[in-house]
Amino acid sequence: MPDAEFEAILTRAAEEGAKRALADVGLDGDEAALDIRDLRSLVDCIRLERRTAMQTAVRMITTGVMLALLAGIAIKLKIFGGSP
Repeated sequence: MPDAEFEAILTRAAEEGAKRALADVGLDGDEAALDIRDLRSLVDCIRLERRTAMQTAVRMITTGVMLALLAGIAIKLKIFGGSP
C-alpha cells in the first residue's frame, strides 16, 4: 500500500471518528459552533466568579485583621476612656 493512500485512509478515518465523537455528545448540528462558544463563555464566567470570590475573601480577611489590630491598639492606648 503506497504511503499516500495510507495517509488518505488515516485522514478519512480520523474525520469519521471526530464526527462520530461530536455526534455522541450532541455537537453535530448546525448550531454546534455556537454551542461550543456558549460553553467556553460559561467556563470563562465560572473562572471569573471563582477569582472574584477569592479576591473578596482575601479582602474580608485583610479588613478583619486590620480592624483587630486597630482595636488592639485602641485598647492598649486606652483611647476609649479606660481606667487610669
